[in-house]
Amino acid sequence: MSLSLRPIRFLHRGRIAEVQGLAVRTTVLDWLRGEGAGSGTKEGCAEGDCGACTVVVGELDAAGELKLRPVNACIRFLPTLDGKALFTVEDLKAIGGGELHPVQQALVDHHGSQCGFCTPGFAMSLLATYERGCAAGQSPSRSEIANDLAGNLCRCTGYRPILDAGEAMFERPPVPLARAPVIAALRQLQLDPPLAIEATDPATGRCARFEAPRTLAELARLRQQAPAARLLAGGTDIGLWVTKQFRDLGDIHYLGEVAELKRIATDAAGLEIGAAVALEDGWAAIVALWPELRELWLRFAGPPVRQAGTLVGNLANGSPIGDAAPALMALGATLVLRRGGELRELALEAFYLAYMKNALAPGEFVQAVRVPARRAGEQLRVWKISKRFDCDISALVGAFQLQLDEAGAVQRVRIAFGGMAATVRRAPLAEAALQGQPWSEATLLRAQAALALDYQPIDDLRASRDYRQQVAGGLLERLWLETRPDAPLAAAGLSVWSAAPVALDR
Repeated sequence: MSLSLRPIRFLHRGRIAEVQGLAVRTTVLDWLRGEGAGSGTKEGCAEGDCGACTVVVGELDAAGELKLRPVNACIRFLPTLDGKALFTVEDLKAIGGGELHPVQQALVDHHGSQCGFCTPGFAMSLLATYERGCAAGQSPSRSEIANDLAGNLCRCTGYRPILDAGEAMFERPPVPLARAPVIAALRQLQLDPPLAIEATDPATGRCARFEAPRTLAELARLRQQAPAARLLAGGTDIGLWVTKQFRDLGDIHYLGEVAELKRIATDAAGLEIGAAVALEDGWAAIVALWPELRELWLRFAGPPVRQAGTLVGNLANGSPIGDAAPALMALGATLVLRRGGELRELALEAFYLAYMKNALAPGEFVQAVRVPARRAGEQLRVWKISKRFDCDISALVGAFQLQLDEAGAVQRVRIAFGGMAATVRRAPLAEAALQGQPWSEATLLRAQAALALDYQPIDDLRASRDYRQQVAGGLLERLWLETRPDAPLAAAGLSVWSAAPVALDR
């Protein structure tokens, strides 16, 4: 039995907006620039990379508090706004009490705009930073502001005046968002039944259904009833299927309203991160256990993508260049799979069968990812290689978990690479060459030779086959330099940032 149909309802410009009759794959950006009368939000890349379309979405967390997230309107489907609040650049003046908001005034004062096309997106990302700073009672550092803007691209102004504005917006009297009326409206929206809509897509002439169950049992029932329906979480990849490939998604089952899938559980065994937990929140929990992953976290797309996308979605997608899978595979992560009332647990490396092919049975879905607790003596290194430092697709990611015994021999090792094969894969030959051997330069050389046999990389626009092979071997050598028993080198000594003219809080 399906959910009952009703309109999409969300808070917009201080009132509850009701939308019905639009195709289920309608994006927030298309609605805004059409009937939503929000043309200040721009379309640039239409794939979540440039940030010109950044808006802020507000929703209630488990404690009933308002959580504000910057997201890309171009790849966010409108039905996923149900029960939430949408803020766009047109709202800034009202939030500022009828005057220019401190974000806007700071951009004006510091000449943070030239052509202005990207400015609304920057302003909305800065609004999220501003609200977080006001709530904490503490202004963020310049580096923290730069990290917050990593998902926003400016082609003409340059980032210095925009960062100047980001600092200056806190120098004016604070004008935070009035949260009480927003929270009250969202609580009222929570009384609505679960969303289900049905509409004919004018581009295809086909009728499709969007259902957003609120319980795990209901989602499992829907999956068994309609296993061919598209499973949607953050949409940061599926959104591109619409904006770039013009694909018909068919019926959609949305995970984002299932309370059980939004949880992060911690115990002595480690972490369990639900399938609807945002990338930002999932990475924060993992980095609390493994601080070595902080740089990878900050370089994983930009904040609007991390705030919308999910960690489990990134894993389930199965991209051979996904950033999360190599790191979690090296950590020994497992996936919790559900089909109806039945659960099974599968090692992450066993989940990927071939290019974009996984081990899910019909009607089965990934419920959570489990990350083992850290054991004494374990060392972790993960390096991402890409053409840009921020917000770029990886050429390859190398992840290494290593534990040495008291004699300096390799007691335990796990090596995983992304971008080196049709799937993210471990390096069994290199691991075998290391296991039980003294962690010496001679062992390193044998492991590098074995690593060259573990993968057959491809040539593509990001990197050539030879480049990938050479860099993979270089990362293994970097691991040895940082972790060798005899005179290991400090990580800072092998980082380009330590040689930068200005120290960066990366």
